[in-house]
Amino acid sequence: MKIHRLYTDAQGESHFTTEDIAYVETGPAGRLSQRLPATGIIFREVPPTYDLDWHPAPRRQYIINLDNGVQITASDGEARVINAGEVILVEDTTGKGHLSKAINDRLRHCIFVAID
Repeated sequence: MKIHRLYTDAQGESHFTTEDIAYVETGPAGRLSQRLPATGIIFREVPPTYDLDWHPAPRRQYIINLDNGVQITASDGEARVINAGEVILVEDTTGKGHLSKAINDRLRHCIFVAID
């Protein structure tokens, strides 16, 4: 499985990368990754007018989009649409951060899985 990752470099700039989540176990229920730590879960509804200026992530967290995507722009200029069903690990908790913008003129429901 591949997920998006947004991180900050030593100069405070945010960048995207794509990470592989390795499967370590296979059984009758399918393939599983290792168990990853989490400290909490937040459910969120985002309006279709959402357009947030530069901001760092409030914590290291996975964001799982359930029914709509979001466009995120890193401070290096790369923009990605994180679609419904996709996962992003945001780790740009310092530096300039990123831009976030609603797409498709629809509500977005997502889940934040905090890891700090």
